[in-house]
Amino acid sequence: MINEGQVAPDFTLPASSGEEISLSDFRGKPVVLYFYPRDLTPGCTTQACDFRDEYEQFSDLNVVILGVSRDPLTKHEKFIAKHNLPFLLLSDLDAKVCEQYGVFKEKTMFGKKVMGIERSTFVIDSEGIIRKVYRKVKVKGHVSEVLTWIREHLV
Repeated sequence: MINEGQVAPDFTLPASSGEEISLSDFRGKPVVLYFYPRDLTPGCTTQACDFRDEYEQFSDLNVVILGVSRDPLTKHEKFIAKHNLPFLLLSDLDAKVCEQYGVFKEKTMFGKKVMGIERSTFVIDSEGIIRKVYRKVKVKGHVSEVLTWIREHLV
């Protein structure tokens, strides 16, 4: 289990920019790393659009936003185009990074047990240390809460 105060595990994943990126590429800047279940679903769309709507506020604080799901890049591209998302989405098809961060869990959907991503957000400081962990995230108000926490604790 990943906890606050730990070094954020580094990883490399394909990004919506067409490149492979590593978390360590952003050393020197705070990062909001958020894991979400699926592109183009209601809750995930609301969350992504909330990050989009506050993107300028995060950018003014020099904070990078990275979204991670198990969707392929082609689906990320549709999601970004449809909702004008200004940040990178990363594709973790085999859930290795999700497992590394402890967000790939058994869930119950429509009475069936399935494995999926538990909506979670990690705030990582400029030195790569996890400073805040949000698990079992409820979408409403979450992005504002993260932004407020960063203003109060990281800048």
